Amino acid sequence: MKRSAFILATLFAVPAFAQNTAAPSNPAVSGLQMTWGMMTGYITRAAEQMPESDYSYKPVATVRTFGEMIGHVAGAQNMICAAALGDPQKSEDDIEKSAKTKAALVAALKASNEYCAKAYQMSDAATAGMTKLFGQDRSKAFALSLNATHVGEHYGNIVTYMRMKGMVPPSSQGQ
Repeated sequence: MKRSAFILATLFAVPAFAQNTAAPSNPAVSGLQMTWGMMTGYITRAAEQMPESDYSYKPVATVRTFGEMIGHVAGAQNMICAAALGDPQKSEDDIEKSAKTKAALVAALKASNEYCAKAYQMSDAATAGMTKLFGQDRSKAFALSLNATHVGEHYGNIVTYMRMKGMVPPSSQGQ
């Protein structure tokens, strides 16, 4: 009886395991989406956790404030993902110049994340198409890669800002 139960459990477990290990249908975009998703998740959590009074904080006079950094990421995402999607591109500093409160900046960041999520749903084949970005012809895959890299670059800045304010950044907080 125990042996029969073991055999049945094994027969049902193998197909279930195989389903979980299947390759994604668009592995290149899927990999970019995972990197981008992790970084935007960290930045969004950091934006939510930083007190509004510290949105004007900057470590030295020659860099952006924390709030300007959030606005910059949101605006740049809107511009780069528009290029990937073939939509009209807005200026990358639109949000940085217009949104000034924590509520407005967090909302703009979340909206840019939602907009970019559409770009990261493209197929690998679609990302081989060309677009204009910073006045140059680039592949849509390049645009998605650049966006993920840019978000990661600024998360690194945000980690420093948070540490200087005595805060633990989201990537060090655990799940």
